[in-house]
Amino acid sequence: MSAQAVPRTRPGPVAGAPSVPANLRRNAPLVPTDTAAGRSLAAVIAILTFLAGLCAGAAEMVATNAAQWQGDVAQEVTIQIRPNPGRDVEADVARAAGLAKAEPGIAETRIFSKAEAERLLEPWLGTGLDLSDLPVPRLIALKLNRNQGADLKRLRARLLEALPGVASLDDHALWLQRLSSAANAFVGIGIGLVILVLVATGLAVTFATRGAMASNREVVEVLHFVGADDDYIARAFQRRFFGLGLRGGAIGAGCAILAFVIGGLLARAARSGPAGQEVEALFGAFQIGLRGYASVVLIGVIASIVTGVVSRITVRRFLA
Repeated sequence: MSAQAVPRTRPGPVAGAPSVPANLRRNAPLVPTDTAAGRSLAAVIAILTFLAGLCAGAAEMVATNAAQWQGDVAQEVTIQIRPNPGRDVEADVARAAGLAKAEPGIAETRIFSKAEAERLLEPWLGTGLDLSDLPVPRLIALKLNRNQGADLKRLRARLLEALPGVASLDDHALWLQRLSSAANAFVGIGIGLVILVLVATGLAVTFATRGAMASNREVVEVLHFVGADDDYIARAFQRRFFGLGLRGGAIGAGCAILAFVIGGLLARAARSGPAGQEVEALFGAFQIGLRGYASVVLIGVIASIVTGVVSRITVRRFLA
């Protein structure tokens, strides 16, 4: 008999063979996680999750502080009295304050003295300057009642009628709009960075899955030969990579939460000094709250889910 060439094709399932042999379940896993490649992938996922958690926590912190700032600024308005030649500035200030106190919805009225108004210019002009000859405007700070709305349009009209060309009312609407736009932009950047980190996680899992498939090609062929279908193989890879993603996501999220806790403790310790109080007044409190911590934990869970789903899709495409 003459030897005939046998074409090399991928072995198909044997007729009558079980879909998942029982002995395969008791052997070592198809994709072992306790390897150098698996530990490296878990470390990469942990680092990416840590960075994503920092971005999410920072965005939540900015959103919370911005909402608090907007609430505080919205509850205050300012009356500005400009000194004009031939007019008594103190009388104009007293008249404007009287109009403000008579307006319903104004909870508190505070008149800034000339010295206080001049000190407000020190951050821009410096200290030690004689501003007595300059027409520094006088300010009246009004605090609105939270339970009773104030008619600022009527108050503005009354000021213009009583003190034309001298008094003006500033409700800080432009400042609130700019603050809201800046906060929304920062939050949008934070969300974008989180999405980019998750995409990078998916790409890392894709390359790792392809490498695992290439190194286990013979095992996959044997599984096909004994009757295992693509779903069984994909589930095996998904299960192992989901474990890696869960481990890395938990480590990364835990480190991010620990970083925020340590940062909050340090900020609280530095708050006792005047510099710490000024920083807190400018940037807000260094705390993300329960919603921030929940978002960090959610990112860790999403990272593990992305790892499992991407590995399954990669395996199915590789087998196809």
